Amino acid sequence: MRHGKKFNHLGRTSSHRKSMLANMATSLITHKRITTTLAKAKALRMYVEPIITKSKEDTTHSRRTVFSYLQDKDAVTMLFRDIAQKVANRPGGYTRIIKLNNRLGDNAEMALIELVDYNEVYGKDSAAAEKKTTRRSRAKKTTSAPAKKAAEALEEAPVVEEEVVETPVNETEEAPATEENKEDKA
Repeated sequence: MRHGKKFNHLGRTSSHRKSMLANMATSLITHKRITTTLAKAKALRMYVEPIITKSKEDTTHSRRTVFSYLQDKDAVTMLFRDIAQKVANRPGGYTRIIKLNNRLGDNAEMALIELVDYNEVYGKDSAAAEKKTTRRSRAKKTTSAPAKKAAEALEEAPVVEEEVVETPVNETEEAPATEENKEDKA
């Protein structure tokens, strides 16, 4: 039974799983997207997102920590130089998993895992989304001086009331007869 075991063991020993995830993370960092099985993609996301978060702070300690996971100098350099600058203002969610068709040989569920900021298709929309802030505070908003003046001007403007004339509707009254209705009745 797997009581309390939070991650997928992927049917491998601990050392095999660690080296496989390190190699996949290195490939993801260098190529920006890889195709793998869905289970491996989900395990890789849990493995690589804390590493990318660690790369936001460029210190010797964080570089050594990331190197202990990846074991590849080129990938660590690329991560701290290029990727960390692109994800600097993103509060998490650096990867995207897209499900693909099942593999022909063994019908395994396949997926494409990619770095979100390096997708050209969605890149145009994300630039517009960056301008919009999603975090909101519960504090009451104070209005600026020009907004207060505009609100006061609206309150001081005279209100014009229009008279509404109601016409009684007679239910027994029929619609006026037209030429078509006359021909139908005849």
